[in-house]
Amino acid sequence: MDIATWMTNHTRWADFILVGLFGQSQHPALLCVVIFLVFLMALSGNALLILLIHSNTQLHTPMYFFISQLSLMDMMYISITVPKVLLDQVLGLSTISVPECGLQMFLYVTLAGSEFFLLAAMAYDRYVAICHPLHYSVLMNHRMCLLLASGCWFLGSVDGFMFTPVTMTFPFCRSREIQHFFCEVPAVMKLSCSDTSLYEVFMYLCCVLMLLIPVTVISGSYSCILLTIHRMSSAEGRRKALATCSSHMMVVTLFYGAAVYTYMLPSSYHTPQKDMVVSVFYTILTPVLNPLIYSLRNKDVMGALKKMLNAGPVFKEATT
Repeated sequence: MDIATWMTNHTRWADFILVGLFGQSQHPALLCVVIFLVFLMALSGNALLILLIHSNTQLHTPMYFFISQLSLMDMMYISITVPKVLLDQVLGLSTISVPECGLQMFLYVTLAGSEFFLLAAMAYDRYVAICHPLHYSVLMNHRMCLLLASGCWFLGSVDGFMFTPVTMTFPFCRSREIQHFFCEVPAVMKLSCSDTSLYEVFMYLCCVLMLLIPVTVISGSYSCILLTIHRMSSAEGRRKALATCSSHMMVVTLFYGAAVYTYMLPSSYHTPQKDMVVSVFYTILTPVLNPLIYSLRNKDVMGALKKMLNAGPVFKEATT
């Protein structure tokens, strides 16, 4: 697309209109309060988990390093969409400018892609820990952890740089109403008056590849893990391994299931209402559930939390 068309596209339609979550609700004020409380829970839960991991030396392991990265992604993930949704409801606004929409889309796609690959890295970490425990410290050293985490962020940003510019340079000559509460790629594409079928096929293939690689790593890792657990003679070892892996598989199922629905199912399966419900699930609820899954089911994290809480009274007695 040439510069003249791009300029026409961005000056003619200065703002998009986000339909939002509250239009279909009979109690928008109550829904707004609930979403605000969920937002605070997600921020506080993930921030607390990061603080525990970085402050407790017993949690300075590759597994908890990746969990802290997941919590950081979740905090950014929910902060991209929810504050604007709540602020627009309070102020009675529903518009978003083209640059803001593009920025929101880029950050959202980047974080979603990064999380896909991070979950695969976490599965590989568990595979090495359970199937090759004697080589774990060598195979998953600090440098390797940093390399894997950096690779996840890089691959996610590639998705953002690939999808966002193409989507935002389509001519938008239909209704400016985005049938969503944020600028998600499929919802914005529906406003284009040009033929997007080729781009939709390209996006579908990219999403299949982006999901296929992590799913292959996760499936292969957990197949080997289950075989190893089956051969374990220690009941305590089996229980601990299953508890750790089941937490991770719960997160994988929640996140990948929603992604498959959004980006891989044909458009005939989609309605604006269904799309918003699924997006609420993995954009707002998943960041709240992840710290609960990794803390309530984890004795190490709960022990670190109790230690931190008990340190408060001890510190006060020492200063008096």
